[in-house]
Amino acid sequence: MGTETKYPIKKMLKSFFPFFIFLGLLSCNTTEKSEAIPNEPTVSSFYLIRHAEKDRSDSTNIDPELMQKGLDRAIRWAEVFDDIPLDVIYSTNYERTRMTAAPTSVKKDIDIDYYDPRELDFEAFKAENVGLNVLIVGHSNTTPQFVNELLGQEKYGALEDTDNSSLFIVTLVDSVATDIHLRIN
Repeated sequence: MGTETKYPIKKMLKSFFPFFIFLGLLSCNTTEKSEAIPNEPTVSSFYLIRHAEKDRSDSTNIDPELMQKGLDRAIRWAEVFDDIPLDVIYSTNYERTRMTAAPTSVKKDIDIDYYDPRELDFEAFKAENVGLNVLIVGHSNTTPQFVNELLGQEKYGALEDTDNSSLFIVTLVDSVATDIHLRIN
């Protein structure tokens, strides 16, 4: 009697055997497997600083250079960014911002790209820098504005005129933004 109940099951399994083989072959389709694996997130990191201390000895000069303290700070910024693998350096086209970016540019062997914050398309800028580590040198009003644009919210106001030590780091993971505001003395 025990063999009679096993026989119909064996017969049934044998009849379904081609079906199981077919299912096995379908599960080996490599395109389905690669689509099932989620893509790794794209991380874009933006480091934003204001120019270093400018020479204020001539109040009529609208494009002053850095004073010695500012030159020292620009060198310090290069040290801060020494261990960060930057891909691009942006600066407004003013003496004080160019001079602030220069030591990092030389140390990293990266040319400075100039931008005009009044004419910048922030969405296009983000798209052009997807997956990159980017240094942006600006001003007391443009740096926080840039941070706010990257974040998609009005979080920061203009910096105090004496604030040359702020570092904003905005990280976009895919398109989700996080930020931190540090002071580097």
